[in-house]
Amino acid sequence: MPPQVATLVCIIGIAGLFVLDRDRRARTSMALWIPVIWLWIVGSREVSIWLASFGIGGATTGDTYLEGSPVDRVVYLGLLLVGIVVLATRGHKVARLLQNNLPIVLFFCYCALSVLWSDHADIAFKRWIKSLGDLVMVLIVLTETDRLAAIKRFLLRASFLLMPLSILFIKYYPSLGKGFKHYGLAIYVGVTTTKNILGVICLLFGLASLWCLIAAYRDRAAKHRSRHLIVHSTVLAMVFWLFSMAHSMTGLACFVLAGGLMIAVSVRAVAQRPILVHLLVAAVVAISFAALFLGVGAGSLQAMGKDVTLTGRTEIWRLVLGMTGNPLIGTGFESFWLPGWRLEKIWSVYWWHPNEAHNGYIEVFLNLGWIGVSLLAVLLVTGYRNVLAALREDPNLGRLRLSYFVVAVVYNFTEAGFRMLDPIWIMFLMVIIAVPNRARASKASIPLTAKYADELPAPELDADRLPAFPTAHIGSL
Repeated sequence: MPPQVATLVCIIGIAGLFVLDRDRRARTSMALWIPVIWLWIVGSREVSIWLASFGIGGATTGDTYLEGSPVDRVVYLGLLLVGIVVLATRGHKVARLLQNNLPIVLFFCYCALSVLWSDHADIAFKRWIKSLGDLVMVLIVLTETDRLAAIKRFLLRASFLLMPLSILFIKYYPSLGKGFKHYGLAIYVGVTTTKNILGVICLLFGLASLWCLIAAYRDRAAKHRSRHLIVHSTVLAMVFWLFSMAHSMTGLACFVLAGGLMIAVSVRAVAQRPILVHLLVAAVVAISFAALFLGVGAGSLQAMGKDVTLTGRTEIWRLVLGMTGNPLIGTGFESFWLPGWRLEKIWSVYWWHPNEAHNGYIEVFLNLGWIGVSLLAVLLVTGYRNVLAALREDPNLGRLRLSYFVVAVVYNFTEAGFRMLDPIWIMFLMVIIAVPNRARASKASIPLTAKYADELPAPELDADRLPAFPTAHIGSL
């Protein structure tokens, strides 16, 4: 098939996914497109890289590595400012969310404080400002009136674009969809820049489609059930094909584990028993940890294309952990890998120039020290509690939140996902935030000091549901 024809087919296919999955009953604001665009960029390539892919813009320089592209700064800052304006119009909802999630606020505040001891404080501060965009986008989604529809559209609008385009690029535009490792081996990257990022979006969007597929399968009375089954089965087929091309075994392994957990907790008998949920989560995390770090099931590592050093990761960990400086406070927010003596030493050892620790927990330690790791631990504990509460109150959405939470925990064993502008970090923030229950909030709004019935708000009455009054007996009263 000629590339031009394939492009036309892809465009029609993308439009078809949007049309078939539409839900006229769901109501979301136009502001939801702001986080969708943010996720499009974070889940693929920065705008400057897209422009360079089509021959627009200059080459990367040392200044660009330090401060980022001016084009990207404008795009990120513009989306951030527009997002803040949107949140300002939802002030009450935002304030209530932040009050219910003080650990997240404290974590971001400590990140801002750590800028003070960074070797490049100005660069670290700019990166912290950019990191606020992740939180702002999540808050926009969670403050929508129809929260469930907003989360679904946030994920699916990104999925319906990035998955088909990745296939198009790989099959028909290899200059865009293929890359090369440092020793010349070709790899498939789709709309992203590395096979690992392609694996990440396949992991996250695959779980989102699996979630929608389970919901459509269970809702046998839904009017357009067959359409949703077709759409999400198609997306899952694309995800599996991309997994096979990318050879992202970390992403595939996380998908299998988290997907299995999602299917298990979709059984009501399991979801309603917290002890079973705890055991399932513990089993997924323990199996992953044992296989990666305890040598249990060495054959599984070989099947994933990894050795006992996890493809050299353990050697990198030993090197960087000896360069932490102050272990209590770290090197400053997103500062460890900035140019300086540390980077020069690491790059002198590794000719392929790594720019992350390939472990989210070590990455946090390098930048924020033990204080940062402790705050992250608080996020994990409180976040897990919030996820379980959501599973009890809304099993449908709770399944997705639990799966994404487990993905974040396991994925960061071998990749650095707890960092700004990372899809794993964005989803982690979205699922650990405690969202006040509307029913409880309305009850809490009734003044506790009211002592008389006339001080309480009058209930709303539905005239159609009022009992018929025996008017025939009025004259006898």
